[in-house]
Amino acid sequence: MKKTLFGTLLLGVMFLSQAMAGFTGPSAQTVSTVEEAKKMSDDAHVILRGNIEKKIGHEKYMFKDKTGTIQIEIDDDDWNGLNVSPEDMVEINGEVDTHMMKPTDIDVDSIRLVK
Repeated sequence: MKKTLFGTLLLGVMFLSQAMAGFTGPSAQTVSTVEEAKKMSDDAHVILRGNIEKKIGHEKYMFKDKTGTIQIEIDDDDWNGLNVSPEDMVEINGEVDTHMMKPTDIDVDSIRLVK
């Protein structure tokens, strides 16, 4: 009984450590600007650094960097417990979402604080 419980716990720890493991060095993807993102094609992957100025609707925010502003959408579950203010520099990863009748926005997949 004790061996079975220990084995199950050990397998769980091994699974979690593998699930959280990964490469932590630089990537080939570079940080873009809001100005550049507005010119990208639909579904293009983008990384932006700047500040979230304000909430403008359910899961919708205004994001600003030194080149301009753009609307972003961050699903509630993508925050992962992170709290930010307009003074906090953040990095967002997501996809460009172009629209026929609305301005381009960014569908955010992940967000992190930049230190």
